[in-house]
Amino acid sequence: MQYTQQGDQAASPSRSGIRRAFFASLTGTALEWYDFAVYSAAAALVFGDLFFPSEDPLTGTLLAFSTYAVGYVSRPLGGFVFGRLGDVIGRKKVLIATLVLIGVATFAIGLLPAYGTAGVAAPIALVVLRFAQGVGVGGEWGGAVLLSSEFGDPRRRGFYASAAQIGPPAGNLLANGVLAALGALLTEHQFLSWGWRVAFLLSGVLVAFGLWIRAKLEETPVFKAMEAEQTRPEAPIREVFTTQPRALCAAILCRVGPDVLYAMFTVFVLTYATDRLGMSRGSALTAVLVGSSLQIFLIPLAGALSDRINRRLLYGCSAIAAGVWPFAFFLLIDGGSWPLLVFGVIMGLVIHSFMYGPQAAFIAEQFSPRLRYTGSSLAYTLAGLIGGAIAPLLFTALLSSYDSWVPLALYIAVAAAVTLTGLALGRNSDLAQKEDALLATAQEAEAVTPVR
Repeated sequence: MQYTQQGDQAASPSRSGIRRAFFASLTGTALEWYDFAVYSAAAALVFGDLFFPSEDPLTGTLLAFSTYAVGYVSRPLGGFVFGRLGDVIGRKKVLIATLVLIGVATFAIGLLPAYGTAGVAAPIALVVLRFAQGVGVGGEWGGAVLLSSEFGDPRRRGFYASAAQIGPPAGNLLANGVLAALGALLTEHQFLSWGWRVAFLLSGVLVAFGLWIRAKLEETPVFKAMEAEQTRPEAPIREVFTTQPRALCAAILCRVGPDVLYAMFTVFVLTYATDRLGMSRGSALTAVLVGSSLQIFLIPLAGALSDRINRRLLYGCSAIAAGVWPFAFFLLIDGGSWPLLVFGVIMGLVIHSFMYGPQAAFIAEQFSPRLRYTGSSLAYTLAGLIGGAIAPLLFTALLSSYDSWVPLALYIAVAAAVTLTGLALGRNSDLAQKEDALLATAQEAEAVTPVR
């Protein structure tokens, strides 16, 4: 890897290296989230009928969302295993492993027989593969954030770290786009019998592309510096829990609100629009597609903005908006207007973008470089258990119990309050000087090896 020297500043990777890392972080995470999102959409639209048949459609949907939650429950295992490895053996090797794991699991889901063919073995196999998906995603996020941010200028961490944050809406856009296209081209019977499988089988091609991109990258300069200084942790999980409990708590809590809001406006809104408002599957998917497409531009914008103003302030103001908007949203769509549904979903995802854009940098800044992969991964995965994992289940259960949208909006407001608590516990951190020193060490280590 070639380094450039800027005056007396510490060495940093070349611009081409930074661009490659940014693109690898974005595309790899987008491909993994395509796999994860296509399952989420299928759980809302078809899995209830195919794998959990019931006379009550709402019960089937509830069971399908239970498998959706399994993908979150298994994430901490991925965070523990891959987070530790990321701080011990390196970012690149772990990110290749997570991509392979989730890609194989998603492809296999596309081959599963339905309940009518295999009986109870079908939903059991579905849960096992969903568990594997979650393990892969649990180890992916922390590494993808570091892949781009540790190659880039730490003073622009908000922007560079947002590469991994673009992955979920990009993957969600691709997944829902594929499902929408299949729904438009196929009849209802064709889509339910075999059409939905195409979206899962496509992951094989997409993951191969992601592996090709990541295999061409070298290890991050920060990790190289830790190798050169021999400061890699031997027991990073134990160190995070014993030396940085406040940082871990802050990083976990700050994620809850965005996770719950995202579950509403990309997953549960599909069920609500089709079952409660009587809209078609295509209309509901289109609303999510429009909102997700805007997020691809808004998330890096929000990340860059957080480099110029106080990161916590931007995040906190957006969390307040997240607690208020659902009350207006449900009032807007009560009459079943599709344009108002699109507008409401867009606004919900705009608010989410201005929390999600600064989020990766804020979480990474809570931990020192030598514990950053472990700390970020643990925060991401543990937050998923109390945020995104149970959100669709609670939305469904609350709607079934109270037959009203008010408890749904109150739930999101509480989740936003939890995020504000996490932000209050966190710190405004400037680790740029420390990372400049690490990069200087990386340059010295690079000097004794051939330049590639």
